[in-house]
Amino acid sequence: MSERSEQERSEGSDDTSRPVTAAARRERRGSARPASRRAAKRSEGASASGDVKGKPTPSRDRQEQQKKGNPFKRFGRFLREVVAELRKVIWPTRKQLVTYTAVVLVFVAFMVGLVAGLDVAFAQGVLWLFG
Repeated sequence: MSERSEQERSEGSDDTSRPVTAAARRERRGSARPASRRAAKRSEGASASGDVKGKPTPSRDRQEQQKKGNPFKRFGRFLREVVAELRKVIWPTRKQLVTYTAVVLVFVAFMVGLVAGLDVAFAQGVLWLFG
């Protein structure tokens, strides 16, 4: 029994030194790590002079040079990018395509009927009101 009580005491002492809640763990950890990645980057990126700026934006001249150039190369690049984007598309199956087409046609027919009905109703109302 004495071995067990010593073990319980040693385990109990570990539990009291360990933070129980998440807030307590964050508080204890706060001195060891920065609060966020942004804060970490600021502390790493800061130079001796205290400059915290990131990379400079490209100049206008460089952007204009990229816009100019061989039109055939630009068109070829455009086509490659279009094909790359089309490969990312999830194309519907034939069954889905038929279903979606039917839903669209039914909706359009309903809206045409609704607008036509409202048009007739308002026309009759105007004729009744102004005779």
